[in-house]
Amino acid sequence: MGISSGYPYPLGATVDNSGVNFSLFSAHATKVVLCIFDATGEIEVAQYIMTEKTRQIWHCHLANAQAGLLYGYRVFGPYQPQLGHRFNHHKLLLDPYAKKLVGELKYHPAVYGYDINALDEDLSFDTQDSAPYLPKAQVIDYEFVKDIPIVPLNISLARSIIYETHVKGFTQQHPQVDATKKGTFAGLASKPIVDYLQNVGITSVELLPVHGFFDEPFLIEKDLNNYWGYNSIAFMAPHSAYLSDEGDIAEFRQMVSTLHAAGIEVILDVVFNHTAEGNHLGPTYSFRGIDNASYYRLLPNDKRFNINDTGCGNTFNLNHPQVLMLVMDSLRYWVEIMGVDGFRFDLASCLGREAYGFDPGSGFFDAITQDPVLCKVKLIAEPWDIGPGGYQLGNYPVAFSEWNDRYRDAMRRFWRGDSGLLPEFAKRFHGSSDFFEHNGRGPAASINFITSHDGFSLHDLVSYNDRHNLANGEDNRDGHQENCSYNYGIEGESADEAINAIRSRQKRNLLTCLLLSQGVPMLLAGDESSQTQQGNNNAYCQDNPIGWFDWEQIDWSLVNFTAQLISLRKRFPMLCHQAFIHKPEALFDNGLAWFNRQGEVMNKSNWCEHHTRTLSVILTGNLADADIGAVAESTEALLLMINVDELPHQFTLPQLPHFRHWHCLLHTQESEPEVDANKQVNVISRSLMLFHTEFTRSH
Repeated sequence: MGISSGYPYPLGATVDNSGVNFSLFSAHATKVVLCIFDATGEIEVAQYIMTEKTRQIWHCHLANAQAGLLYGYRVFGPYQPQLGHRFNHHKLLLDPYAKKLVGELKYHPAVYGYDINALDEDLSFDTQDSAPYLPKAQVIDYEFVKDIPIVPLNISLARSIIYETHVKGFTQQHPQVDATKKGTFAGLASKPIVDYLQNVGITSVELLPVHGFFDEPFLIEKDLNNYWGYNSIAFMAPHSAYLSDEGDIAEFRQMVSTLHAAGIEVILDVVFNHTAEGNHLGPTYSFRGIDNASYYRLLPNDKRFNINDTGCGNTFNLNHPQVLMLVMDSLRYWVEIMGVDGFRFDLASCLGREAYGFDPGSGFFDAITQDPVLCKVKLIAEPWDIGPGGYQLGNYPVAFSEWNDRYRDAMRRFWRGDSGLLPEFAKRFHGSSDFFEHNGRGPAASINFITSHDGFSLHDLVSYNDRHNLANGEDNRDGHQENCSYNYGIEGESADEAINAIRSRQKRNLLTCLLLSQGVPMLLAGDESSQTQQGNNNAYCQDNPIGWFDWEQIDWSLVNFTAQLISLRKRFPMLCHQAFIHKPEALFDNGLAWFNRQGEVMNKSNWCEHHTRTLSVILTGNLADADIGAVAESTEALLLMINVDELPHQFTLPQLPHFRHWHCLLHTQESEPEVDANKQVNVISRSLMLFHTEFTRSH
């Protein structure tokens, strides 16, 4: 293959009519060598020195090269850790723009840039060749991937039902998924999986990380692996283990195409805050050896050490324009080539942190919100990290929605029976306007969740007081200490019918509030079917039945209850208001009003009753249109009665003009509720009821 200068853009390996162009950014390298491997990835068959450099981008063109070629880089430069430079040409490096990785990482001392046995640790220099132990990037002609058609859905975020799930865990144990497709993108697109999602009513699957990722060395040493995948190394390559035997990256787009055809969007959980290379004692796979001082944020007074705002050892440096370009190119690739509908940004405060602190007008946020492709997709932030000023709930730009942990904790504590939570519950149920309305956002800015991958499942939330994480190999020290959970008398699984009845009601109570609250509901996969993680609240390394969806043990009554709730949410637009409602007295317009159990409007004294654990809420709106300005005759109302007390209570139906004939749509009691002649109904302990009525014109 003949070599010529080529061109700097686009970065990565690009197939053209005459061969393949290779382009790599490194500001501080002194020489870059392109390494070509045979089809097995084991034998290095050629090296090409990239002599051309344009604005810190090294590039060359190989004539007659084709898609399928396996390659990597060796980058020369100073090895001066105290100055932030960790160049070591003995280490093969992955292309940050790789579209596919071939082969597996083999954990070996050679993948470190230093001698791991040296007394001076990373100040030493290691000369072992890491190529035999590292996967190789493969040249991909991804234009052909776009031939797979995808029907656009454009489901509004306000009307979305998000389902957080794991590609492998959700499909691995399904008895009707073909064995060759279990744990893969093809498995997630299989008919039994899609049918299940449709039957529940899901509109969006939010996939835990699918970018290429590696296991951490400390997990490998304990014979565990990073199951969740929050340890990215290749932002444009689908994780190889999620590709079926064919290994074609088009499998991902085919999955999106199939899910879209079923009316289900795809949102990716993306990790741009850190990488798999860890702290200063971590391995060298890619960025560290290409240009450590550019790709990572380093301590200003000693650049040997990484800034660790992520708790994962390093922090990706989105303040650098080329690093920011990589992230933006990755996001556009997954939208334009792979067809996804949005992103959830892990530890997003890292992405918005400038030198002086978090800034909603940071370079990353400005870049993404002005981008003509990315401004149209769903953008969801996890609004915290462990860095200075890391907790930023409510402070993101208007284009973003945010995971609302205040909602999570309020709902958990409220239904646990904690005192003094009526005002907090009402704020979260209303959509958390106190966090999101100040910059013009509506309730859809709040991604409401009771549980997520990080923590207890819903079943475990009502079955365990404490975490049980011994299987993680950290002496039960990892994971959240406070879960706002309650076991109702017995830790773990129980044969006591009374305890199981309470737990069953509580799961339904929590799901009902989640699906009826203003904002966007997010379910954790398995919560609708009573999945357990055996009390493990940090199952990040449990790539086994603890972390997998158990299709043989499904609580179908809870699945059907959840599907009913989702159907009601889709039926009644007043559950998805576009704007916050602050006029409860509005007769025909959208409204939200609170009542005590006597059927009277809640006053200041009622809200301050510390030990009161009962209240009702009425939502009104136009059945045909959720916008303000409803037509009287099409106005309907929902009444939710809530009793989180340990005792039963009598509730009186609120008397409103034009809303009189209430009938029960749903409840969490053991028997059907009855309304007596005085418009009263008995609500048993720890339960709720949902009533419905239509506008009736007085005569």
